[in-house]
Amino acid sequence: MSLRTLSGALALATALVVMSPTNAQASPPGTKDVTAVLFEWRYDSVARECGSTLGPAGYGYVQVSPPAEHMQGPQWWTSYQPVSYRIAGRLGDRAAFQGMVNACHAAGVKVVVDTVVNHMAAGGGTGTGGSSYTKYDYPGLYSVHDFDDCTAQVGNYQDRWNVQHCELVGLADLDTGEEYVRKAISGYMNDLLSLGADGFRIDAAKHIPAEDLANIKSRLNNPGAYWKQEVIFGANEAVQPAEYTGNGDVQEFRYAYDLKRVFNSERLAYLKNYGEGWGYLSSSVAGVFVDNHDTERNGSTLNYKSGAAYTLANVFMLAHPYGAPDINSGYEWSDADAGPPNGGTVNACWQDGWKCQHAWPEILRMVAFRNATRGQGITNWWDNGNNAIAFGRGSKGYVVVNHETSSLTRTFQSSLPAGTYCDVQNNATVTVGSGGQFTATLGANTALAIYQGKSAC
Repeated sequence: MSLRTLSGALALATALVVMSPTNAQASPPGTKDVTAVLFEWRYDSVARECGSTLGPAGYGYVQVSPPAEHMQGPQWWTSYQPVSYRIAGRLGDRAAFQGMVNACHAAGVKVVVDTVVNHMAAGGGTGTGGSSYTKYDYPGLYSVHDFDDCTAQVGNYQDRWNVQHCELVGLADLDTGEEYVRKAISGYMNDLLSLGADGFRIDAAKHIPAEDLANIKSRLNNPGAYWKQEVIFGANEAVQPAEYTGNGDVQEFRYAYDLKRVFNSERLAYLKNYGEGWGYLSSSVAGVFVDNHDTERNGSTLNYKSGAAYTLANVFMLAHPYGAPDINSGYEWSDADAGPPNGGTVNACWQDGWKCQHAWPEILRMVAFRNATRGQGITNWWDNGNNAIAFGRGSKGYVVVNHETSSLTRTFQSSLPAGTYCDVQNNATVTVGSGGQFTATLGANTALAIYQGKSAC
């Protein structure tokens, strides 16, 4: 979906329990499963950030915005209206993309590409790479015969055919059941793989039948490439996220919706059984986030304007073992359509409107915490019945989140070995006794995080 005009219309219900098949590639393999989503960053800026920040912090992946040639215009969403599969968007050409992949790999960071294959651009004109096009005619790539017969807009989410064969906000809907279309899409993705891409986020996957995506994935030169699908949950809708877990990870939107409600108007104590206990997808196939580029704009989740609740929600997500987390990193906006500052060039974080959430100290330092505690379940849960919670990750780490309006002083019970630890949230020393206990004071709306392997601040 990745289009503001559609996202706001979707139901944000949180009820239905979804059971997911246990097949396909689980969350990103290896010891580093956190993705920094550098929304609308130019590829040369991404390359620098991989070396200076993402690699050293322990991020496993960076997700980059769509590279395909697209319609012209200053708005961010023009990136989601391709006119060809040439790497010729506003964020960089083929050489810049290749250089970015090489730089990120050198820093130990894999590259996930936001990939738009459900549709082509509406209207007509000249694309960012010089290609001429009109709706249903993209010379050298697609003609009118390659699109679905339904030219009405998607409008009935209780009708599977309508959702998957009609036009998402008026965009030309590809007939992904056709051999030629499947070959063209897989050819584009194989081209990205040839440049070193490690995986894909499939934009608007809900609008493509799961079996069509499975066929396209089977044609990849690396069918084991990481695969993350945008399938927004809606109660009682015809198309459900669990249908897509056979292909790979699925983004669990309920996770983000519910975090907003809990942090803003309920109690953090309710998070004790967060994840599958709330009816979400299996952790092994769930992609999670506090916000993304759509939801931060349509109000369905927390965003950078939400203050401490936003920061603490990201701390919680990184500390909690459910799913594979994305950290949304974008730019300030008052106009929800506004494109990136400086055309996507990031000269420095926290300048020119770039928010760089991935580099906020409270968030950045939790990436190493997550890596150090990977594979450990939740232990030693504590809450005050309201908005202060604490939990361990086996014997590897322990986190406290105080979302109260006053300070909290308490002796906490962990399973950590005795010793001295660095509280990475506050750069302060914490001493754990022989029984795993430690005493700490947290200010209002702050957190504490300690883990094995980090003793000095």
